[in-house]
Amino acid sequence: MDAQRAQEIADSVDMANVIYNGKSIYIEHVDQQNGVATIHNLDEPNNKQSVSISELTEQ
Repeated sequence: MDAQRAQEIADSVDMANVIYNGKSIYIEHVDQQNGVATIHNLDEPNNKQSVSISELTEQ
């Protein structure tokens, strides 16, 4: 995924189907300059992590 699309998803009120490591995730914040996103698994909202945007896929 590219940084612009990740930002669009994060800003949207609609839920997009985004996958990281085979699990559905929610994008909380996007740092386009550094190419990372703060995410959490849908089933673990308190377990936030920062990952490379390039590792996210939209389905």
